[in-house]
Order: sequence, then structure tokens, then C-alpha cells
Amino acid sequence: MTRMARSCMQSLLKVVNSVIGMVGVAMILYALWMFRVWHKQMGPYPPPFFGPDAPAPWFIYATLGLGITLSIVTCSGHIAAETANGCCLYIYMVFVFLLLMIEAAVTVDVFLNRNWQEDFPEDTTGNFDELKHFVKDNFDICKWIGLSVVTVQGLTILLAMILKALGPHQERCYYESDDDYMPDRVPLLKSYVPSSSYVVGDPMYGPKNDAWNIRINSKVGR
Repeated sequence: MTRMARSCMQSLLKVVNSVIGMVGVAMILYALWMFRVWHKQMGPYPPPFFGPDAPAPWFIYATLGLGITLSIVTCSGHIAAETANGCCLYIYMVFVFLLLMIEAAVTVDVFLNRNWQEDFPEDTTGNFDELKHFVKDNFDICKWIGLSVVTVQGLTILLAMILKALGPHQERCYYESDDDYMPDRVPLLKSYVPSSSYVVGDPMYGPKNDAWNIRINSKVGR
């Protein structure tokens, strides 16, 4: 029963953790798209990664970094779910908890601070302003998406805690008798002698002498 519950928790954790991975991949693709558009807008100016006078697109870098972080957390979550190791699960829960704390801090700052825009540097690409307008125009949809992501992250922590309580798989071998033990299982038995191999087949007869053949032939001749 415990083994079945552990397998179910592992499968559920992998499925829920995959949602975080999809969010991370989506953010990486979005950051690459913003970088491509901004690179075209730069025109003859030096590339964004080079040159001292090039403006720093912090919003693109932040989105890309957050997407990579979510992808790494997803990989660690899959490893922790597969191995059901207590240390891996603990590290995974710490990562997800830190993400939740960062998201909570940003959310509280946005809703409680009227001048929250001053806490962020100026975005030269204009993507940050576009995102703000999009969120304002579609606030209900964005609100439910954000709540869904936070719920998924909280659910991953809960499943990881349950899986950590169940513990890893314990492989046990049961033997009905001493004959079931293999020779490599008992290396300390000095008097152990492996049984010699033999082949079962038709009996082999040795060659008969001439006197025996003459006697048989005389009986047949009668």
C-alpha cells in the first residue's frame, strides 16, 4: 500500500512540476522574441551584449533569467520525484519556496505601493510598459493565471512533503530457503564449494570385447 501511494505521489509531482516547466519555457521563448524585436530596433547600433553605450534591456534579461530558473527548478523537481530522496526533495522545496517569496514580495509592492514603478529601473525597450498595459486591459485573465501558477507551486511543495514523509523505495529480497542464496551473496563462507555442473543425456556404453560379440552371435544363430 505504501509503495502504491509513493508511486502515485511521484507521478502527481511530476505532472504538477511539468506545469512550472511549461511556464519557464514560455518565458524563455517570450524573452527571446523580445530580444529579437529589440535587436531589430537597434539598427546600426552595436549589439546589446557589447558596447558601453548600449542600453541594458533589464526586463528582457529578467524574463530570460526567470524562465531559466523555472526550468532548472523543474529539472530538479523531476529528479527529486524520480529518486524520492529526502535531500533532493528538501532542496526542491527550498527553491519553490524562494520563488513564492519573491512573487509575494513583488505582488505586495505592486498592490500596496502607489509609486511601485519607481522601484524598477527605466526600460529602454518599452516591453515593460507594453506588459503593464496588457495586464491592465486583461486584469481578470492575468489574475487567474497568476493565482493558478501560485497554486501549482504550493501544490508541488505539498506533494514533495508527502513524498518525503513516505520515504524512498526500499528494495527487499526474500528467500524461502538457504538454497536460494547465490554464491556471490555468501562470500564469507570459506568452506563453500560450488556444485559441479553436469549434463543429463543418454547413457554411454563402452566398447564390448570380442568374446562377448561371439557369444551374442552364437545365440542369435540358434
